[in-house]
Amino acid sequence: MATRRDWHDLPEGVRQAVEQHTGPVSEATSPDGGRNSELAVTLTTPSGPVFCKGITTGSPLAAMHRNELTIGPHLPADLAPRLRWNVEQDDWLILGFEHATGHHADLSPDSDDLPAVADALTRIRRTAPPPAPRRPMANQWTHALKTELATPPPNTDPWSTTNTDLITDWAAKAPDHMHGDHLIHSDLNPANFLITDTAKVIDWAWWRTGAAWIDPALFVIRLIAAGHQLDAAEHWAAQRSPDFATTPPDALTAFAASAVRLWERRFPNTPTTTAARTWTRHRMNRYHVLNTC
Repeated sequence: MATRRDWHDLPEGVRQAVEQHTGPVSEATSPDGGRNSELAVTLTTPSGPVFCKGITTGSPLAAMHRNELTIGPHLPADLAPRLRWNVEQDDWLILGFEHATGHHADLSPDSDDLPAVADALTRIRRTAPPPAPRRPMANQWTHALKTELATPPPNTDPWSTTNTDLITDWAAKAPDHMHGDHLIHSDLNPANFLITDTAKVIDWAWWRTGAAWIDPALFVIRLIAAGHQLDAAEHWAAQRSPDFATTPPDALTAFAASAVRLWERRFPNTPTTTAARTWTRHRMNRYHVLNTC
């Protein structure tokens, strides 16, 4: 998590470089959310509000901002706020975006936001990723599963502990199913949607390339965490994503298990991790007799 800075904490040269793009800044307001940028601020300028995020270039999180710098020009205006400019000066990288308004998505059952969210998922599916660099999600998943997350952490959920070998075996199969050339956002949590009459998707720092069913599969976990029944969440994704609907069942089970194996260490005791575990258990019950501790 990055330590948040105020606009006036930036070096004078950085602020001047930003104002070459925006004109004089009369006010700077920081949002409450966000954790991966040292600067996140809406600037009031003569031409209207501008949203900026930034990071010191020596930060480990600088790579995330460079990811957004790479993908920004390839995102259509109806899908994401436009990346207007960037500044790199005095050990800071600043990205300037079109200012977008809207509320974060409510993913609960029967939410009025779900149609707009479904349309955004379709628009992601239709958007081509940059020709280079390629960022295969299968490679990322393979590395994570083999290096630091081969076993569950101490004091994890009893069901995961009881079935650790089975979860690990299934998780190891996931990367083989994840190859593809489609754009994957990979972090479609409710805060990364801005809803008006349509939905825009923000925070593309974790974009990858891979199979087109990956974002819908990750979204099933978000729906479960928001209160959807297991079969209803899968049905929602299948009705709106032909890719998800035609994905082999073993691929989805393996992917669910891999999410559990990764997230139990990185994000223990969160509703999303609990939802991933619940989905995995549900899917494994279709194929195996499990210990039910």
